[in-house]
Amino acid sequence: MANDGLPEATRRLAAAGCVAPREEAQELAVAAEAMRQVLSTLVTRRTTGEPLAWITGTVQFCGCSVTISPGVFVPRWHSEQLAVRAAELLPPRGRAIDLGTGSGAVARVLLDRNPAASVIGTERDPVAAACARRNGVTVVEGDLFGAVPVSWMGRVDVVAAILPYVPTAEIAYLARDVRDYEPRSALDGGQDGLEFVRRAVAQASDWLGHGGHLLLEIGGDQAKSLAPDLERAGLTVVQVLFDEDGDPRGLEAVAPSARKGGH
Repeated sequence: MANDGLPEATRRLAAAGCVAPREEAQELAVAAEAMRQVLSTLVTRRTTGEPLAWITGTVQFCGCSVTISPGVFVPRWHSEQLAVRAAELLPPRGRAIDLGTGSGAVARVLLDRNPAASVIGTERDPVAAACARRNGVTVVEGDLFGAVPVSWMGRVDVVAAILPYVPTAEIAYLARDVRDYEPRSALDGGQDGLEFVRRAVAQASDWLGHGGHLLLEIGGDQAKSLAPDLERAGLTVVQVLFDEDGDPRGLEAVAPSARKGGH
């Protein structure tokens, strides 16, 4: 049985620098049983830095079991607050767009909590798009809003966006499994980290309906840097979302409840 190797697996993972070696060893033991593979082989993959979710094939996100394919960005626990807030803001039969859906984790939460709503995920990477579809998400492939049906323009209640926002120069300081394995295209946000986020802000106002909400994942002082872009787009910041450590993790903005000329 794979559990027989738990103490040794835990020791090896701890020696490799994993922050939760016992918990990861237990997940790998379950995966070893399911795939009829030797636990030691899976531990070796993990000690080289391969993301745990790529090995086990799943990750828990907001209580949902999300399928993760190798090569796809792994959703983070600190993104859960943004997903939950987006689900709260989405009307029961409303419309939502999950920009850069990746594995489809955020879109999956929106659908699970609002089963009568219409939700579209957008994704540039075909590997990630295929993974999101396996998680039951409707995906259109293209850059930001580029492939969203034109009929949705001006009629969206919630846009959630977890886009690349790590400044290029800071990629080198990320954890080894993130830096060496996860797709750089899901991480690198350009010089100040806001290259894609700014473009999303500029386009979002065309897609949001009156009073619609935009939720963005950001970090550090990026909320302050984005203020001029949000103002130009006619969006008002409602709140900055902070994690349990008090670090900024997201930003919520709202479109006007009415606009001159409408859409």
